[in-house]
Amino acid sequence: MKQDFTIRQSALDGVEAFLAVARHRNFRRAAAELGVTPSAMSQAVRTLEARIGAALFTRTTRSVGLTEAGERFFSRAKPAFEELVAASEAARDLGQRPAGLLRLAVPRSVVPLILEPVIAAFCQAYPEIEVEIAASEEMVDLAAGGFDAGIRLGQLIAPDMVAVRLTQPFPFMVVGSPDYLRGRKRPQRIDDLRQHACLRLRRSNGSIAPWPFVDGNKSVEAIVSGPLIAHDYATLVGAAIQGVGLAQVPGPLARAAIADGRLQALLTPFAVTGPGVFLYYPGKRQVLPKLRAFIEHVRYRGADTPRGAANAKGSRKLSRASSS
Repeated sequence: MKQDFTIRQSALDGVEAFLAVARHRNFRRAAAELGVTPSAMSQAVRTLEARIGAALFTRTTRSVGLTEAGERFFSRAKPAFEELVAASEAARDLGQRPAGLLRLAVPRSVVPLILEPVIAAFCQAYPEIEVEIAASEEMVDLAAGGFDAGIRLGQLIAPDMVAVRLTQPFPFMVVGSPDYLRGRKRPQRIDDLRQHACLRLRRSNGSIAPWPFVDGNKSVEAIVSGPLIAHDYATLVGAAIQGVGLAQVPGPLARAAIADGRLQALLTPFAVTGPGVFLYYPGKRQVLPKLRAFIEHVRYRGADTPRGAANAKGSRKLSRASSS
């Protein structure tokens, strides 16, 4: 196995030298083009011929020509080598300027909260970057899925990731519509939720998330029940507005509906605070310009985005709030 790897690894050795000599039909001019000595050029070609097992050039004191084997090798090696050089230049280009396909794994509920306010401006500012947003509540493996970065609640991000804060910490709020609350006793204590229809969230691992609260210095998880289970917070907000029941959701998702009266905030003294939303990416890889441009754009254009980065491991210590 190790020997096979060595053969593959050395397959290109001498090819550039061979192509240069084949173009010039002269070892000295080929050596000058590549910036090496004629003896080094001759050695590279001899090594290539020995590895292939056939003479590639006919040499006389006055001229250099291709053998039949050399002609065949040249016809296949030249376009392949040129394609390899072009591929290298294309990859190098992506490492030097913001361009290419930027793939982001994002929960559905985060799209209107974080991306919609800034994505149009980003696409206008960086026309050579294509943005692909994979909206899903699944906890994806960025590397395995071919994603450049993801966006998640801070407590869900692995400690080996680099995390950039996108929002301030925010409360997880219990909300209900005026229609639902009409004729019902508003919950004043956590235990009062037993008397209410509660809309629940199924996590990506299949479990139903309890509702987290703080009662004084104590953390409390309430096991609730109700008529609806959803896989994302946006669906829970919509169902709560329609009067299906009470929901516990990130504060920013309910802010507009609370402001215009479609929802009312409940049990606010017991609300738990989550660390906020972060963009994250593998910490052991080079940040390409396309991702660096996106990080800076979102960080500085986000409506409630503070400047600076935060460590995901530290952010998880702020709260153990339930989330997908």
